Amino acid sequence: MEQLSQDTLDAAGKVIAVHINYPSRAAQRGRTPEQPSYFLKPSSSLSFSGGTVERPEGCELLAFEGEVALVIGTRARRVSPGDAWNHVGAVTASNDLGVYDLRYADKGSNLRSKGGDGFTPVGPALLSARDVDPAGLRIRTWLNGTLVQEDTTGTLLFPFARLVADLSQLLTLEPGDIILTGTPAGASVAQPGDVMEVEVDAPESALSTGRLATRVVQGTVPLAGFGARPRSDDTQRAEAYGTPAPATAAQPALSPELRAKLESVGTATLSSQLRKRGLNNVSIDGLHSTRPDRKVVGVARTLRYVPNREDLFKSHGGGFNAQKRAIDSLRDGEILVMEARGEKGTGTVGDILALRAEVNGAVAIITDGGVRDVTAVGALEMPTYFANAHPAVLGRRHIPWDIDLTISCGGATVQPGDIIVGDADGILVIPPALAEEVASDSLVQEAEEAYIAGMVAAGHSVDGLYPMNAQWQEKYREWSAARERDGR
Repeated sequence: MEQLSQDTLDAAGKVIAVHINYPSRAAQRGRTPEQPSYFLKPSSSLSFSGGTVERPEGCELLAFEGEVALVIGTRARRVSPGDAWNHVGAVTASNDLGVYDLRYADKGSNLRSKGGDGFTPVGPALLSARDVDPAGLRIRTWLNGTLVQEDTTGTLLFPFARLVADLSQLLTLEPGDIILTGTPAGASVAQPGDVMEVEVDAPESALSTGRLATRVVQGTVPLAGFGARPRSDDTQRAEAYGTPAPATAAQPALSPELRAKLESVGTATLSSQLRKRGLNNVSIDGLHSTRPDRKVVGVARTLRYVPNREDLFKSHGGGFNAQKRAIDSLRDGEILVMEARGEKGTGTVGDILALRAEVNGAVAIITDGGVRDVTAVGALEMPTYFANAHPAVLGRRHIPWDIDLTISCGGATVQPGDIIVGDADGILVIPPALAEEVASDSLVQEAEEAYIAGMVAAGHSVDGLYPMNAQWQEKYREWSAARERDGR
């Protein structure tokens, strides 16, 4: 093992990157290639470990991808897969960075989106190819200390030797050339101030490249107007984040102020306000909560299961399937709502995935199907709403099919981005466009009902008081004005 040096970077005549090579990433992208495909990155994009990378001014989507990098040791031209590994000199960690805001600009070549200065950090140490098993390496990526990517090279769609042999059929691979071998699921977007770390190790031999650390800084020089300008949309955001994009200015999040309002009122009050607006079918019914004492308020993410069919389960049930993608991509303030068709004969989530949701910051999980490991799930701080406990794995009755689309759960229609509120009385789905006025009117209603309860406790009849007639409404206004004058 040796430390990567400037000589290594200087020797890299070309940097070749593989598009998709891990099954988990293929599942995330929704396509599995039959053959490997590649793109070039300029050698000027290479940088040492421990540095910084600039997010260009005007760009929002600087995406990271932890990868194993191969460093060619001896010239390779038309080599066979059986001989190809002998031409690899070393492996190291790399981070295939790119700005998705410029993906549109070069018709698939990725030249500007992936080729910027510093967009290919490598290092810090080189592991001799003779000392490692190419199918026994592990790749891990951390964002601000949180593990976000982990996979092994034993799962590759196209083993390293095949990549080298394939490329050598038309290209002469020269000593020092670098091949980026693909990224697993979990690649996402980094913001200015974030620190990304990538490590490649061989667990059986305890060899490691060490962590390749790169900090994001904000660029201050706008791109010139005579070239392509940064441009992003929801499609690019979804691609960059690896999941449906987080809230933007055009897709507002649940603000702290709105969340506080919704947390302070009951679902019974919210339900009556929704009913006043003609919304009668917005409750998710028939579920139990592992934490009935908890109030939950969050933004919906959705997952849909379909009935099991054995041939389809083989393609959609294993690996980094829709269930795992949905759980793994949950973030602070989100609630995963599952459509399980009310099927109680199998589990839709268990203790490990529920724990992953909690660690990611999810507010709750809601499923109209079964839950496995219910004692362990119930011990989590995060509430889970479910129809019943069941020990069976999901393959018995379900196939996890797709995420972030309109679904049905417990008799209610739920769309990604809907606001979910749950308490001991039940679970409501609130359209985001109505949430602010419904919350505000609910506060008014609960203040009125608190006054009414006080009057009932004082011995007054409910006749004319609940609901308040004109006489009681006038008394209430006088009472409220007096409290306001007194600063209460």
